[in-house]
Amino acid sequence: MRDIAAFDRQRYMALATFRRSGAEVRTPVWFAVLDGKIYLFTAGESGKVRRLRNSSRARVAPSDMRGQVRGVWWDVAARVVTEPHLIERAHAALRAKYGWQARLGDLFSRLTGRLPRRAWIEIEI
Repeated sequence: MRDIAAFDRQRYMALATFRRSGAEVRTPVWFAVLDGKIYLFTAGESGKVRRLRNSSRARVAPSDMRGQVRGVWWDVAARVVTEPHLIERAHAALRAKYGWQARLGDLFSRLTGRLPRRAWIEIEI
């Protein structure tokens, strides 16, 4: 049984997505759990987004900020979220989890024009 509550207590998560060749690409990310699913954001034109548009196959594991895995990998399905109400809820969950750090990141993203270009990802456990 997967303990999503224990997973949510982690600060970072390693997200592995897959190239068409099958090669795995790992990235450490911030995340929040909402309604039993994991949510995160990234740059809209990032490789993660392109890879997930080709295949929903992904893996996640607790990690440190450098991506060093600190637990067991879970095979998951991921998708890019487009529903505005879901993005709002996911954003609120991340702000609640990361507090001032998330707000500061949002401020810099807004000032540089990157905030509206974010892509939100939903991970089904």
